Amino acid sequence: MRKVSVIGTGMIKFGKYPDVSLADLGWPAVKQAIADAGIEPRDIDALFCGTGLGGPMPGQRIFGRLGLAGLPIINVENACSSGSSALSLGYTAIASGRYDIVMAMGVEKLTKFNGGTIPLEREDWEVANGLVMPALYAMRARRYMHDYGLTREQLASVVVKSRRHAALNHDAQLRKETTVEEVLASRMIADPFTLYQCCPTGDGAAVVILCAEELAPKYCSRPVKVVASHVASGVFESGPRDMTNPEITVRCARETYEEAGLGPEDIDVAEVHDAFTSAELMYYEAFGFCERGEAAQLLESGATSLGGRIPVNPSGGLLSKGHPVAATGAAQVVEVVRQLQGRCGSRQVEGAKVGLTHATGGGISGFDHGVCAIHVFAV
Repeated sequence: MRKVSVIGTGMIKFGKYPDVSLADLGWPAVKQAIADAGIEPRDIDALFCGTGLGGPMPGQRIFGRLGLAGLPIINVENACSSGSSALSLGYTAIASGRYDIVMAMGVEKLTKFNGGTIPLEREDWEVANGLVMPALYAMRARRYMHDYGLTREQLASVVVKSRRHAALNHDAQLRKETTVEEVLASRMIADPFTLYQCCPTGDGAAVVILCAEELAPKYCSRPVKVVASHVASGVFESGPRDMTNPEITVRCARETYEEAGLGPEDIDVAEVHDAFTSAELMYYEAFGFCERGEAAQLLESGATSLGGRIPVNPSGGLLSKGHPVAATGAAQVVEVVRQLQGRCGSRQVEGAKVGLTHATGGGISGFDHGVCAIHVFAV
C-alpha cells in the first residue's frame, strides 16, 4: 500500500444560501483547492463527492461545470460522515495504486428544507415516534448528568469555547462570542439543550486533494501525510446500553489509533463531531483525552481551548462553524490540514504536528445504524 498526502484544500464560508444551487455552492471550493494544490484540473485522476441530502449525481453536476466531466466520479452517501467517507475512498484508491491524484469533496444544501431538524427516514419506527437527533442527544446528556453530576452551566460552557474559537474563523457560520447566561437563556429545544447548544444547519462545501506521497513534493511545498483513515458502522447489541458511552466512536477511535501506531497523547489538535454540547464532552472521553466522567473538568481546565494541551474544534466545530451534513467531515480535514501547515492565523495551534478528525452520523434505531469516520494527519 502506498502512502498518501494532502496537497490542497478549499472550502466556502458555511451559512445560508437559499438562492444558490448545489453546483454553485461546490465549484468555488473545488477551484480553491486546485489552486492551493498547484495542479491543473487534468492532473486529477478521479473524483469522490459526498452528500447526504443533495440528490442524485451531485458530483457530475458540480465537476461538469469545471470541465472535469468524463473522469471517474463516485458519489457517496453516508449521513453526516459522507464527506469523510468520500475522503476515505479517495485515500484507498491512491494507497492501492489505482490513482495518483484524487479529489474528495463534501457538499450540502440544507436551506432547501426551510429550517427545522434534518429530515430522517420515516420508515424507522423510532423516527416516526419523535426520536429525532435533538431528542436522542438530549437523552444521552440527561443520563450523563445523572451519572457524573454534569451541570447545565458546564454544558453551556462548551458553546462559550466554541464561539470564542469561531470568532477567529472567517469560514464559520456563527462568529459572535457568547456567555453561559446567554446560552442558558436561549429557547429550550430538548431538555437540557437550549437553542445555542444545538448545531446550526445551513449550506456548505469543502474539498481535499489527495496525492501519492512520493509525488506530493512536485506540487506542494507543505504536504500533510494521511497517517490513518478508518470508517466503522454500528453493531447490533441486545439488552441495555450505556448511553454515556458512544460505542461506535470508542471502537473506531481504538482501531484508528492502532492503524496509525499512535495514542491520544500524540494528538496535538482535534476536530470532533460536536453536534450538541454533550457530544463534545463524551468524545473527549471516547478519544482518551481524559477518563470517564472527567470531561467537564478537562474543559474547565482550558486544556481543550486554544493554548491548551489538546485544543478541540479550533474552527468553532459544528456548534459554531455550522453543520451542512456531508460538508462537515471534509471541512474538519481542511481545518486540521491547515493547522498542521501553520496557516490558521490567530487560531493557530502552536507546534501542531499531529491532528485528528472525527465525523459520525446516524445513530437512530438503538444506535445500530450509525457510522463513524476518523482520520489522522501528520507533518
